[in-house]
Amino acid sequence: MSIGLIALLDDVAALAKTAAASLDDIAGQASKAGAKAAGVVIDDAAVTPRYVVGFAADRELPIVARIAVGSLRNKLLILLPGALALSALAPWAITPLLMLGGAYLCYEGTEKVYEALVPHQAHAHEDRLGAGPGADRTLEDRRVASAIKTDFILSAEIMAITLAAIPEGSFWMRAAVLAIVAVGITAAVYGAVALIVKADDAGLALAGNASPSPLGRLSRGVGRAVVKGMPGLLKLLGIVGTAAMIWVGGGILIHGLEGYGLSGPAHAIHGAATHVAALLPAAGGLVEWLVTATASGLVGLVVGGLLIPITGFVLVPAWQSLARSRHRAA
Repeated sequence: MSIGLIALLDDVAALAKTAAASLDDIAGQASKAGAKAAGVVIDDAAVTPRYVVGFAADRELPIVARIAVGSLRNKLLILLPGALALSALAPWAITPLLMLGGAYLCYEGTEKVYEALVPHQAHAHEDRLGAGPGADRTLEDRRVASAIKTDFILSAEIMAITLAAIPEGSFWMRAAVLAIVAVGITAAVYGAVALIVKADDAGLALAGNASPSPLGRLSRGVGRAVVKGMPGLLKLLGIVGTAAMIWVGGGILIHGLEGYGLSGPAHAIHGAATHVAALLPAAGGLVEWLVTATASGLVGLVVGGLLIPITGFVLVPAWQSLARSRHRAA
């Protein structure tokens, strides 16, 4: 009995070591994969704050929470099983689906630029879009729905980058890594967004510090600076978020074309970026990224500009006609 018990304990210890090694492996792979998706994560964090601008302060955190829940649902219930299924059954479908998502990001970002440049025509375009299903929802519901749709595309890119970064392994290993990255990135992005949108409240609290001590005076100064600076910061984040949608979308399309053998645009952009970076070696990495992002953004603007009239005059009328036909059939 004692020998059998010792053997059993040895087996348990061996299983525990194996499980611990597996957990370490999963955590390490999740960390590496999350780092590779950092660029899209930053874009996601920059895009989201603009969706809460204009709402009462007591609605800001609930809106962020609704978007975060939608983001987590996107990643865990749709994208994670979808990514695993596509990688196993139809890997050829991943690239075209990502390119469709990239085109949507180009469209949405360019539409914001269009609204800023020609607001009257842009509002007419929005009226055509708003006449479709769901037009009777509240402004908050529309903002949340729009944010979740945009998040879906960015999340799809994050999950695709993560999947590509995971070495071949068991199904459950890949699923665990994807789940950890999904939860971790969602918490990081929307935690940061919550801090950003509530920073003005923290500034007001600091500015209201009535203590006559040097620390109190410092607190009031910092609080006033935060309160004065937040509108500008939110506006800047809105601009960065719009630009991010355009350059990320353009980048997805360029890389997608490269996957189909049309590598000319990607090679031209890479060549231009490395050439300019060589001229400024002190900031070579930053310059190369800026050139690449700018070129991707120009591609995104062109694609988005083409999609605005196509969406307004072709896709939306077709969708409305289909919706009316379904309504009559029901």
